[in-house]
Amino acid sequence: MIFIDPASDLSLVSQIVAGISLAIKEQRLRPGSKLPSIRKFSQSHKVSHFTTVEAYDRLVALGHLTPVRNAGFYVRMTSDAPLIEPPPATIVTDEEFDFDAYLLLQKVFQPMGMILRPGIGLLPEHWTDNDGLQRSMRAMARRELSDFTGYGHAKGCARLRAKLAEKLSDAQIAAHPDQIMLTTGGSHALDLAVRYLVQRGDCVLVDEPGYHNLFLNLHIQGAKLLGVPRTSDGVDLIVLEELIRLHRPKVLFTNTRLQCPTGTSLSLAVVHRLLQLAEKYDFLIVENDIYADLDPTGQQTLAGMDQLSRVIYIGSFSKTIAPALRVGFIAAHQDLIDELVPLKLVSGLTTSGIAEELVLDVLLQGRHRKHIKQLQGNLAQAHETVATRLEAMGMEIFAKPHAGLFLWARHPLIQNSTELATKARDQKILFAPGQLFMPDARIVPWIRFNVAHSMDDRIYEFLGREVEGL
Repeated sequence: MIFIDPASDLSLVSQIVAGISLAIKEQRLRPGSKLPSIRKFSQSHKVSHFTTVEAYDRLVALGHLTPVRNAGFYVRMTSDAPLIEPPPATIVTDEEFDFDAYLLLQKVFQPMGMILRPGIGLLPEHWTDNDGLQRSMRAMARRELSDFTGYGHAKGCARLRAKLAEKLSDAQIAAHPDQIMLTTGGSHALDLAVRYLVQRGDCVLVDEPGYHNLFLNLHIQGAKLLGVPRTSDGVDLIVLEELIRLHRPKVLFTNTRLQCPTGTSLSLAVVHRLLQLAEKYDFLIVENDIYADLDPTGQQTLAGMDQLSRVIYIGSFSKTIAPALRVGFIAAHQDLIDELVPLKLVSGLTTSGIAEELVLDVLLQGRHRKHIKQLQGNLAQAHETVATRLEAMGMEIFAKPHAGLFLWARHPLIQNSTELATKARDQKILFAPGQLFMPDARIVPWIRFNVAHSMDDRIYEFLGREVEGL
């Protein structure tokens, strides 16, 4: 479609945007015509999915392309152009079902007819604290309307921040309420941290495998991702130190415990060594601890040992109360929080006081602690069941945390988990292939299983048929 020169001073994204814009102007791409899917364009032009996604997004913003839900990207129509009908939005073809970070996000929010979803990152609806949330909503309905008509505090609800300071203190993290800023969920907190800390071309350390949404965010920011292999007790410290010496990164992003997708947690020895390396080589650590409430052991955190000197701590309530209740937070050194507040306000003004008051009311209910313990017990049972069934099929499990949402597993006869996930789609089963969780999006045999969604016999019947056919 267009010529891309890797040696050019112009970025790959800019070359793609310029080339497609010119093709539209010269009518080589006519109004209403469909562009190749992100996967096909990336393959044919030998660029990453992330590069293509950013280029297509820019072309949409410039008014050259129109995204059609579940159908792809089309050259924007003009008033005098003949109409070329795109396929109906309800049709999902093999071409549009690309396994990348965007797909996983879309399939979480819009299941697209998937009956079984062992690959998603959410709890089943009946495992969330619906009772607590409903009680809080009824209580809030009786309050004065004037309580919710203003923008609220720039850092978020003061009473919830005070309650969070108590909660962090129980985890041995000393944080004054002014050192805590509320966000619209954990993803918003990560986004603010990325935009504050990372500039185009910066080298950034990330877990490998790790959190797909973070990778997408960092790629859009223009960062160079350095994958640190995950191990059963945290991260590979030898590889980590070598990457630090070679690239002198500014920041490390890591899931401390019950990590997505491996389910592993950092051991005390790894936590101690990470902080030594951060001090020696002068970099910051963003500790994404959104699964903290799912951990029955109360494991030591980086922030607890560092006391928010070099560590920026991120948490969320969406995993345990309800996914729709988008309330997260950042705890950090006072000076850093003060610099993050303007960025939060510029990007979205204040966060929802209604959502924050709901979370506060749920936390103040004595029943919520009971809900957390019950949830931990349910997940422990699910881990035992799913691990047993996977191993009975000959699958290797990376680690057995007996807590949290995830198991990371592979079968010795299956080398391409993305291919397997594509076949599963035809059976209305949504898997999360390991490619989604690799910083460079390379094909791997590993699959992420959400144990809470992986107990249906049909999942194992499908896997069994696929293994038998090899």
